[in-house]
Amino acid sequence: MTSQIKRDNPALLHQLPGSGPVPRRRFVAGTLAAFGLGAGIGVRPGQGLASNRGLTVLPQELADGAICRAADSIAAPAVNEPKRHLRFAYNGTGICTAAVPVALHRGYFEKHNLDVEFVALAGSTDQMLQALSTDKADAGGSMLLNWLKPLEQGFDVKLTTAMHGGCTRLLVRRDAGFADITALRGKTIGVSSISGSPRHFFAILLSNHGIDPDTGVQWREFPADMLALALQRGEVQAIADSDPAVWLTRLRSNGELVELASNLSEDYASLSCCTLGVRASLFRDELPVVAALTRAVRDAAAHVAANPDDAAEVFSKYTPKVPVAELAAMLRSHTHNHHPLGAELRREVIKIATDLKRAAIIKPATDPVKLANRVVVDVPA
Repeated sequence: MTSQIKRDNPALLHQLPGSGPVPRRRFVAGTLAAFGLGAGIGVRPGQGLASNRGLTVLPQELADGAICRAADSIAAPAVNEPKRHLRFAYNGTGICTAAVPVALHRGYFEKHNLDVEFVALAGSTDQMLQALSTDKADAGGSMLLNWLKPLEQGFDVKLTTAMHGGCTRLLVRRDAGFADITALRGKTIGVSSISGSPRHFFAILLSNHGIDPDTGVQWREFPADMLALALQRGEVQAIADSDPAVWLTRLRSNGELVELASNLSEDYASLSCCTLGVRASLFRDELPVVAALTRAVRDAAAHVAANPDDAAEVFSKYTPKVPVAELAAMLRSHTHNHHPLGAELRREVIKIATDLKRAAIIKPATDPVKLANRVVVDVPA
């Protein structure tokens, strides 16, 4: 079922609008139900600034493969050709992927000769990856920490660029007196999903400090809107979640809750967290289209970094209950000027996969270099 979203009804959170300076776009909701994927979702964007600190150096034979050289000569679709229609799996609830609606509403997709339609999915990250793997959608964006495990298991999706770093936070009570994450040894951490990216990231950070994330702490799952209450009641000693929810939880605590760590802590300060993925067949068959999409999203991410107030205004159509000023503050706290691709993104994936392996989230037998080489593809900048 396809439905047209009206410009005068931006407050519908799960019906993603296509208003703004670019032409109205259709929004597909429910079409994936016929394929067993459901409808409606509730999950959580110039050149990169990341250093190589803490990153595994990519072997030359991987960094200089034939696919890298071939990509250099690929041109984007000519602007005098008909716009290429693409289905983008987008849920509209995570401000970390703000580059995607900015690309739509500020004309970056149109600039690169693309006609992008948002597709709503239901449920988990696996369902987004399944939609890409089975040609129910052409592209999608989500947390890399959530994607690497299913990609390890064989989903045929390719990563072309990252969109930013930051947006996942660990909160504690101010009066707990915790100095750093090592103070959580033996404590209980509340999360909204045991398999979600906040749990994955802070498992990595605990592991980095010699704390076994499975035995050194306990994890308890609560509905996202109950996490703060669980912390206030002492049922947990810390909570981990993603923006905008965790930002607003801290803001509304009147100083009672403080941030102990985030996914910009320590050697993750210069790494990505959200990524752009495309169905593998699109990459194989239409590399110019994939290049155009990647450029559009990277241009939009640069727009977010340079114009956070405008980006917040765009994103407010998706979260109308959150003040635009707070959305802008969240965007400023992220690193939307960091969107690596190619060898740089591959090095980051190797680093993150290595950390996930040490934290027992991906298999001990998985080779992070081979995984990164398989899932990260090269497109021209």
